[in-house]
Amino acid sequence: MSRNNIPEQAELVIIGAGPGGYHAAFHAAELGLNVTLIDPEENPGGVCLHRGCIPSKALLHVAKLVNETAESAEIGVTFTPPKVDIDKVRTWKDEVVGKLTGGLGMKVQQRKLTHVRGLASFKDAHTLDVVGHDGARGEMKFERAILATGSRPFMLPGVTTGKRILDSTGALELSDIPETLLVVGGGYIGLELGSVYAALGSKVTVVEMTNSLLPGCDRDLVSVLKRRLGGKLENILLSTKVAELTEGENGVTVSLENKKGEVTREVFAKVLISIGRKPNTENLGLQNTKVELDEKRFVKVDEQRRTAEPHIFAIGDIAGEPMLAHKAYAEAAVAAETVAGHEAVYDPRAIPAVVFTDPEIAWCGLTETEARDQKIKVKTAKLPWRGNGRTLTLGRDDGITKLIIDPETDRVLGVAVAGPGAGELIAEGVLAMEMAATAEDLRRTIHPHPTLSETVYEAAQMLFKGS
Repeated sequence: MSRNNIPEQAELVIIGAGPGGYHAAFHAAELGLNVTLIDPEENPGGVCLHRGCIPSKALLHVAKLVNETAESAEIGVTFTPPKVDIDKVRTWKDEVVGKLTGGLGMKVQQRKLTHVRGLASFKDAHTLDVVGHDGARGEMKFERAILATGSRPFMLPGVTTGKRILDSTGALELSDIPETLLVVGGGYIGLELGSVYAALGSKVTVVEMTNSLLPGCDRDLVSVLKRRLGGKLENILLSTKVAELTEGENGVTVSLENKKGEVTREVFAKVLISIGRKPNTENLGLQNTKVELDEKRFVKVDEQRRTAEPHIFAIGDIAGEPMLAHKAYAEAAVAAETVAGHEAVYDPRAIPAVVFTDPEIAWCGLTETEARDQKIKVKTAKLPWRGNGRTLTLGRDDGITKLIIDPETDRVLGVAVAGPGAGELIAEGVLAMEMAATAEDLRRTIHPHPTLSETVYEAAQMLFKGS
């Protein structure tokens, strides 16, 4: 069947082919369901593969290589300053994206899914109005549906993207390396992309309206990151908001207002707006169904990811925070299994979060900040990496591993890591929480030496001094 042919009937239709959508489609097909997948892109992948997680991590790898050529001088290895071919970097990044999305396209064919390239909206609770990529239009009746339409960047009120004002999608296109770049928003997307442009030669300033980078993240982890970013970025302005943006031919004039109300004006070659994302729940015809939205425009779902229409499910970014690809994967499995008649429930004890800056930051479960705010009694073990053999052999000693423990049951309530490879290390913390592990379990588990994973064992050992 041609990808633009619109079938009249579908057993299970999945709207959106990002991480949640394609994972639900593949899993449902494995369970014997006839699946129709609707998405505007030629191949699955969604924002994550096309305009998010994957291209940003590819560029962060380039940034890491550039930074290491300078830092290696401290251990006696010197390089001439690297020469960056920005066109070749962009081509390589696009090739990475193409390989992954193309591979998913092959899986669509192998699993014999019906792939409609286009957009869909509800005419009623069992009928979709589908507009194909080629302009063809048709109605599709369906038995079950899974919504997985993802999210898009927030923009400042009255501001639109252009040649000099970018959102994350525009920044990832890497059209050039501006001499100066203002990053509006000190969250993970802004810091990751700001780090890339700084490594490639831009003078980067980050402005954040709250009093800390990465709002909501453990303060100890943020402190580790901020110390290192302070040497890489031109400036970090906290408790500061953007009062006005004016785009001109030679740059963007920005009015910045600090917490005292004082306003300064600066001109930047480009500005990246990175103030969060919002769910794509508009233009779906949800008003023609019983599907309900909450005050933030997320779709309300139950533990099986069912909406108020029992045969319509919602997963991924549109089903609530955290808006993370791996959370969408987990929800996709539950929704697909429920549609197929299996018993399944979405009830994770921990969802890991990773910020791929340098150093990486990762955490899962309860943070010490949250425990303090919620007045939850906890024990903590905080281990700086200065004494870890592996981190010293890497020429880095700026990491930290932190455990949050229930003082009565000894259960692991949270794990936080800052340092090289933190994104890999956090998986042990997630598994510990899912298995209801205790601090005793962590310290009795033999960790390989010399590795960064030993910091988890050593942090647990701190809780048993003298034993």
